[in-house]
Amino acid sequence: MTDGSNASEVAAARTDAAVEPLPVADASELVERLVENVGRVVVGKDDVVEDAVVTLLARGHLLVEDVPGVGKTMLARSLAASVDGAFSRVQFTPDLLPADVTGTNVLDEASGTFDFRPGPVFGNVVLADEINRAPPKTQSALLEAMEERQVTVDGETRALPDPFFVVATQNDVERDRVYELPVAEVDRFTKRLTLGYPDAAAEATVLGRAVGHHPVEDVEPVASLETLRRARETVAHAGTAEPVREYVVALARYTREHAALGVSPRGSIALLRCAQARAVRDGRDYVVPDDVKREATSVFTHRVRADAGGPLGDADARDVVERALDAVDPE
Repeated sequence: MTDGSNASEVAAARTDAAVEPLPVADASELVERLVENVGRVVVGKDDVVEDAVVTLLARGHLLVEDVPGVGKTMLARSLAASVDGAFSRVQFTPDLLPADVTGTNVLDEASGTFDFRPGPVFGNVVLADEINRAPPKTQSALLEAMEERQVTVDGETRALPDPFFVVATQNDVERDRVYELPVAEVDRFTKRLTLGYPDAAAEATVLGRAVGHHPVEDVEPVASLETLRRARETVAHAGTAEPVREYVVALARYTREHAALGVSPRGSIALLRCAQARAVRDGRDYVVPDDVKREATSVFTHRVRADAGGPLGDADARDVVERALDAVDPE
């Protein structure tokens, strides 16, 4: 793994050449290897780890909201190590500036020219740690990066590495000391997950493995970045028949009709892509309605505001999504 200091080399390695998809069986096996590998660090949370891997294959980004100390950072680090990717971290604080995230042009006094010094956003897996501790202006530095896989500094646009995967953590305890994420940024996260406390057996296992040094230091890659790109291409080619697409649209429309803020078209796209990744994970090259149902709650809930005065993605928002799943029948 590398850090942000090698970001320019990482970005230079990005390629727009055609990628040959993996066979579906190989892509499915890759998911299993990644879940098992990350699970050596994030113990007892295989369902959350699998959701994270699905998000990665769906070309999305992940928001992890939970109390401190349950493994949010370790999830991002072990994912990066598992695919031999460049890992970089941004510690969001109230005094962080947008240029601290994206990079800036610095004057070279010897040549009299400006050199671009890339920020930590130039990585394969970027951890935006405690993102809600920074003001909205700084949070918005990620908007272009997450949506378009590029950053623009002083009028010049630079491509980010491929793959580019943001894992943002959010402190949900000290609400009076943090900033609410802008709706436009929340909508760019494919899924919002929570890890939760481990059960007693899993916590005992964690303690045993953490004696001496942390197990994340021993994580070895189980796939190359090229293999990951090929698996993503497999997911992109998974068939989505018209009835499946219509089902996704109907679910999204239900949330718009029964909430103050419903799911955007971007959210519908995110759900369909996650359903494709779920299908491949299950060894199929086509999506079925059950794939959509499996992914809908984690993809839709954080985008919904049940009433005008309520927060995004609270219990009432989750209820809207669950009612949508009950009320809308796939054809």
